Amino acid sequence: MATEYGDGYGSWGEERWHRVPAGLRAPFEARSWREFGYVLLGLPVGILLFTYAVTMVSVGAGLLVTFLGVPVLAAGLAGCRGFGALERARARALLGVEVAAPEPLRVKGRGAMAWMGAMLRSGSSWRQLLYAVVQFPWSVFSFVVAVTFWTYGWALLTYPLWFWVFPLWAGQDGLQLYGDETRAVYLDNPFEVTVTALVGLLFTMATPWIVRGLTMVDRVMVSGMLGPSRLGARVVELESDRGVVIDTAAADLRRIERDLHDGAQARLVALAMDLGLAKEKLAEDPRAAAVMVDSAHGEVKTALQELRDLARGIHPAVLTDRGLDAALSAVASRCAVPVVVDVDLPARPVPAIEGIAYFTVSELLQNVSKHAGAARATVDVWRVENRLMLQVIDDGVGGADTRGGSGLAGLAERIGAVDGILVVDSPAGGPTRVTAELPWRAA
Repeated sequence: MATEYGDGYGSWGEERWHRVPAGLRAPFEARSWREFGYVLLGLPVGILLFTYAVTMVSVGAGLLVTFLGVPVLAAGLAGCRGFGALERARARALLGVEVAAPEPLRVKGRGAMAWMGAMLRSGSSWRQLLYAVVQFPWSVFSFVVAVTFWTYGWALLTYPLWFWVFPLWAGQDGLQLYGDETRAVYLDNPFEVTVTALVGLLFTMATPWIVRGLTMVDRVMVSGMLGPSRLGARVVELESDRGVVIDTAAADLRRIERDLHDGAQARLVALAMDLGLAKEKLAEDPRAAAVMVDSAHGEVKTALQELRDLARGIHPAVLTDRGLDAALSAVASRCAVPVVVDVDLPARPVPAIEGIAYFTVSELLQNVSKHAGAARATVDVWRVENRLMLQVIDDGVGGADTRGGSGLAGLAERIGAVDGILVVDSPAGGPTRVTAELPWRAA
């Protein structure tokens, strides 16, 4: 009971705290203090980075007349990459900015020369060197602004608590606001002390937002200079997609080989054996041989149907000849539940996208037949600008998920390999709505 009471009290206190206006909460929030700590650390870090970068570049450029300049520059860039990793960690801890590491070096060959060449060719290394140079003047500016506003704000806000120091220890009436050879103005009466505290309150309330604005620039610098470039991120994504495509193709080949080996091939082997026996019995017992030939004829029909089903699963002829509308209608006719198909396309997409769209709907309708427990389903296909949209809806039990190595996870990987997206909305109890988005390229 005590634990429950404590949890409830904590939630109640947190709810009341969030009712306080953001301007009053900001000076006391942990986020504001973390951002202020980031700015404070920025100055010594900026001095270190700037000194290192300028020293290494200067020495390396000066030694380029000899071969020694190349390894010095490469070492300088490598050090900047190391400092960049520390800066990303500092931004992650104090600003909550998740910045991925830049693309790794692409070293072509072995040895120190290959490594130095890769380092000097790496755009991310030069961006991190640029960060080390640019961050220093910005850290000086943000440090001065943040410390000035923070110290003046809290000093003026608490002035009523320490203004007595001046008459007691400094020999003056209060904080001096103005003074020259003939006249001096001090903040010493109750009204002036109160106004001073109110001004300090304004400074204190405004300072977290000023610091937040300063750190927004830091966020942009860290993300833009210390993270992966768009081109590098795209290359990594394409390499990953290429691996998915290769794995998918290999899995399809294994599936086709397994289906042929376990299905049509085994049936054709049995058929050959039956025909051999029938041939031997033809002279001795024509009636028994006729029965065996008739049975073999049935086996031929079954094998042909299996081969048709296998070919239809790879790429059906109706898809090539008549397009998605007819092909998806054929798939829907074989589904275990009634399916309404609505295809609204101005033209046919390229065969690769058309094939993936057909495979996607086929797999989703198979899931509806096997797992959904649905009474009906609908398939909608349409085009939005440069995207091909597919949507399969059923009124089944729901609970479909792309996690845990399910068939939907493999389908999402296959769609993602061509820059597509698969979104599953399947609450427990249904209905299930699966939306696929593929790039549109007209045939």
